[in-house]
Amino acid sequence: MKHIARKRFGQHFLSDAGIIDAIVREIAPQPGQPMVEIGPGLAALTQPLVERLGRLTVIELDRDLAARLRSHGQLNVIESDVLKVDFAQVAASLGVPKLRVVGNLPYNISTPILFHLLDCVGVIEDQHFMLQKEVIDRMVASPATSEYSRLSVMLQWRYAMDNVLFVPPESFDPPPRVDSAVVRMVPLAQPPQVDTRLLSELVQVAFSQRRKLLRHSLGKWLEARQFGGAFDLQRRAEEVPVHEYIALTQAVTA
Repeated sequence: MKHIARKRFGQHFLSDAGIIDAIVREIAPQPGQPMVEIGPGLAALTQPLVERLGRLTVIELDRDLAARLRSHGQLNVIESDVLKVDFAQVAASLGVPKLRVVGNLPYNISTPILFHLLDCVGVIEDQHFMLQKEVIDRMVASPATSEYSRLSVMLQWRYAMDNVLFVPPESFDPPPRVDSAVVRMVPLAQPPQVDTRLLSELVQVAFSQRRKLLRHSLGKWLEARQFGGAFDLQRRAEEVPVHEYIALTQAVTA
């Protein structure tokens, strides 16, 4: 029986064999590697992955799809909202220190998933995700560009990231109304030591009025904390590189 894509789950199923092969090549799965796939859907990516890995853990919210996946002998199926999955527990249950994570993420909740995984980054070896191309453009953006945003800063401080593959709408059934791409995310081996909650708050305040100079937003935030250090507030949020946001957070914490 054909599965009808459910709009509420943001389902768009990958159907282009050439694109699937290209994604698998970018992931480069090796036998025995502990890997988790988010949103396996109709198993277009799942099957070639598990053939190379031998075993694969999948996270699927749609109960009909989860039931189908359970009939596959080489899959560990977690039927859950990915935002409720503790990846440290998944790693522990598999008896491994780190996981490789992949997936065609639901575009309607892709950013919350990225931030959820950021909280679990200690057990992540690498991540390969298909996302809306516009989101990946923001993830990998350089300062002083229109794409540079809170998302850029909050991910770049912790990951090295590359846009590795363009995926057109016609590669899916049903086709989404946007272009897609695949991003590779590798956690930095020695990230800067920083209070992540404070960094998140600081960056959110900075980008809350991105068209205005930082003295209107971040300046007031720093003033409220009686920060007496030096920081150039005569810039817009998008002009400040990641390392300066990190340094400012560290200075505020000190």
